Amino acid sequence: MKWTAKELSSEPKKRGFIPPQTPDEKLFMKRIEELCKQVLFGGQVRSTHFLTDRQQQLATAAINKTGGVEYYWDGGYPQAERKVLTLLPEQDFTYEPPFCSVEIQPAAKGVKLQHRDCLGAILGLGLDRKSIGDILLHQDGTGIVFCLEPAANLMEQQLTQIGRESVLVIRQSFQAHDLPMQERELKTATVASLRMDAVIAAMLHCGREKAVQIIRAGKVEVNHLPVTSVHTEMYEQDILTIRGTGRFRLEQIGGKSRKDRVFIQYYQY
Repeated sequence: MKWTAKELSSEPKKRGFIPPQTPDEKLFMKRIEELCKQVLFGGQVRSTHFLTDRQQQLATAAINKTGGVEYYWDGGYPQAERKVLTLLPEQDFTYEPPFCSVEIQPAAKGVKLQHRDCLGAILGLGLDRKSIGDILLHQDGTGIVFCLEPAANLMEQQLTQIGRESVLVIRQSFQAHDLPMQERELKTATVASLRMDAVIAAMLHCGREKAVQIIRAGKVEVNHLPVTSVHTEMYEQDILTIRGTGRFRLEQIGGKSRKDRVFIQYYQY
């Protein structure tokens, strides 16, 4: 959907970098800085596990602080959310993806795998979430999982069922342009303001009072950080995680309607 000039904002607001907020986040940044030093002084390539978008922001800040390190983000395809960070010395090193992919095929025809069921079955094997990247689903029901090598080995050996459906796991090699892109519907709404309670009410199609209850109950995270203030202002590209409901990304903030309401566009994951 294309907006008119009036609906578009001339000065889109985006959230700036948020420094580490918890001891775990501070420790994570120190670990990235340590990896950078190992690369600089040891001349070897180093890679992380799959990182969330919040961790990607922290890692980038740590790299900029250290300086002198080449780096590469890769999640298996251009629109990947979870990505692996590879740190390279300044020398001319050839990049090799530090992860692989597997294809999950339902045994029965006509069965379509669901993202939640796939992730639940994979983590049920005892795998850590950080060893798993994005999960892409074909329209024909099969799925692709990006993962670290040990996770791929375990899935090949032990993942035989997702929900009530029997599945076959096959190691695959995919080119980015051959992958099925996840198509999400870009939704449009208008809000009285960019306060979190107003934005959540629009996304969940509920009243402001219900949105306030959800926020104050501690069920909301913004960019993977817990938020309990209904007055929190929302910015473009913010990711809202609402426990028990799902995730949303505030894709774009537009101008105002004739009734002085703000146009927003968002995706629901």
